[in-house]
Amino acid sequence: MGSIPRQPSAQQGMKKIRLGAGSASWGDMLDPAVDLVKYGNLDYIGFDHLAELTLSILQRMKAKDPKRGYIPDLIPWTQTLLPLCQAKGIKMLTNAGGANPEQGGEEVLKIAKAANLPGLKIGVVVGDDIFNRIQDIHKRGIKLANMDTGEEDIDRIMDRIVAANVYIGSERLVEALGKGADVVVTGRCTDNALYIAPMVHEFGWAMDDWDKIAAGITIGHIIECTTGCTGGMSNFWKDIKEPWRAAFPIAEVYENGDAIITKPKETGRFITEWTVKEHLVYEIHDPRNYLMADGIADLTHLSIKEVAKDEVRVTGFKGKPKPKMLKLCIGYEDGWIGESEISVSWPDALEKAKFCESFLRGRFKEKNLEIQEIRVDYIGVNSLHGPLATVPHPSELNEVRVRVAVRTSSKEVANLVRREVTHLWTHGPVGSTAVISPPPPRQVISLWPTLIPREEVPTRLIMREV
Repeated sequence: MGSIPRQPSAQQGMKKIRLGAGSASWGDMLDPAVDLVKYGNLDYIGFDHLAELTLSILQRMKAKDPKRGYIPDLIPWTQTLLPLCQAKGIKMLTNAGGANPEQGGEEVLKIAKAANLPGLKIGVVVGDDIFNRIQDIHKRGIKLANMDTGEEDIDRIMDRIVAANVYIGSERLVEALGKGADVVVTGRCTDNALYIAPMVHEFGWAMDDWDKIAAGITIGHIIECTTGCTGGMSNFWKDIKEPWRAAFPIAEVYENGDAIITKPKETGRFITEWTVKEHLVYEIHDPRNYLMADGIADLTHLSIKEVAKDEVRVTGFKGKPKPKMLKLCIGYEDGWIGESEISVSWPDALEKAKFCESFLRGRFKEKNLEIQEIRVDYIGVNSLHGPLATVPHPSELNEVRVRVAVRTSSKEVANLVRREVTHLWTHGPVGSTAVISPPPPRQVISLWPTLIPREEVPTRLIMREV
C-alpha cells in the first residue's frame, strides 16, 4: 500500500509550530534534548521534571535551605541548552521550578548573565504551592477529601503535612509568552500545560475553544514523557536495533489543531502509529474524560495514522469545558521504612528463600517490633507479580534474592529491621551470601490526592530580564 500524503490539503498554507519534549522526569537524559535543539528545527521545547510526590522531596530541600527546592537538573540543563536555544530562537518552558520557582528563575537569570545573553526575558509562574495556606483553607471549612480512600477531610494528617501543590493550567505561561519570555519557569503545572501554552500563544486560540484546548492537552500528553512515544516503555522493544540511541519526540502542530508526531532523523528509536497509541493510553482512566486544568479531552474521536517513516498524524480532537475543581496533591509524613536484602543460592534456592522469610517474621514477632506493614520479595520469582507470579520449578532456580521491607512509626524499629536481615549471613541456610550494606532508614512520605475549588488557587506571573 502507498503511504498517506504527509501533509493533507486541509493543512496547506496553515501556520505551524514545532514543539520538542526535552525531559520526562527528574533525572531524564540530557543528550537527546541537545539533539532536539540541534536537529529538530524547533520553535519551543518543554521540560517536565515533576512526579506526584516530587514536590514533597523538594519542599524538604527548601525547608533546609530557602534557596533550594527547585529541580537540581535545572542548572545543567539550562547551562547546556540555553545558549543553543537562544542561537536558534527556541523558547524554553519548564516546571523545574518545583517547590521554589522564584529561586529557579533566579538561577536561570544567573546562567543567562554568565552566558552573556543580554535582553533575555524570564517568566516565573507562582501560585501552585498552597502549603502555607492549607491550615487557613481547612479552618474555612473547605473539605479536602482523599480521592483514593474516601476520607472526608485532612484532620488525621494535618500536623504531618510537608507539601501541598495544585496542578495549575497554562494561563500564566501564555501570559509570559505574550510578554516576550524566552524562558518560562513554573512549579506544579499540568505536564501538558508546557505545550498548550505555545499553541494558544502562537495560534491565538481562545481558552474556551474546548476542541482546540483538547488538541493541546492530547498532543502534550503524547509527547510529554519523551521516549514514551519513540519506543521507550514499548511492546515493540525487540524491534529497536540500537537501544542506546535514545530519541525525544517533536509535535509539529498546525493552527487547526492537527499534529504530526515525529523526531529528528539523526536520532535513534522510532515513531509509529502504535508507539503513539501506546503512550496515548498511558495514565488514562476514562478516555472520554481526560481531566486537565485547562479543559477536558475526549480521546475517543482521534484518528492516528502513520504518514511517513517516523511521522504519525493525529487529528479529530474533541473537548469539554474545564473542570471547576483542580487536583491538589498533599504530601504527609507516614512513618519509616527499614529494608535490606540477602541472596541464597542453588540447590533449593526457593526453599532457602522461604526459610529466610520465616526466620525474619519470627524474629520480628519475638522482639515485639511495632510494624504496620511488611513486604518480603523473592527477587527473580515474585517481586513484580506478587501472588500472581508463575513460580518456576525450584530446581531451575540458580539463585534468589530475598528483600524485606517494613513500614513502622519508629526510625529505631526501622533500623533494627535492617540489622536482623544481616544476621542471615551466619544464621541462615548454607549458601546465604551477598549481604549488601543496607540503606539507612528513610521516612515515608505518603500522598493525599484531593480536589480544591479553582478560585482558591490564584496564580501570578513574575517577569525578569537579564
